[in-house]
Amino acid sequence: MSEKKVYPDCATAAFRTVPCPTCGGDSIYAPSNPARPFCSMRCKNIDLGAWASENFRVQAETDDPAFGDSKLQ
Repeated sequence: MSEKKVYPDCATAAFRTVPCPTCGGDSIYAPSNPARPFCSMRCKNIDLGAWASENFRVQAETDDPAFGDSKLQ
């Protein structure tokens, strides 16, 4: 006899709340929030704009001399 899997209803299921990375306000981390982990599309676009204007950067370490101060040959 096989058991049926019970999935919670998305409308009534309890989802966790996380802080929005942009404004620090409460954000519902659930499929019902298309901007997750942000609280709104506004905060999501502010973050995207910060990356696009290079306010956020990921430092890369490389040992490849082509990316250093060496002259191209």
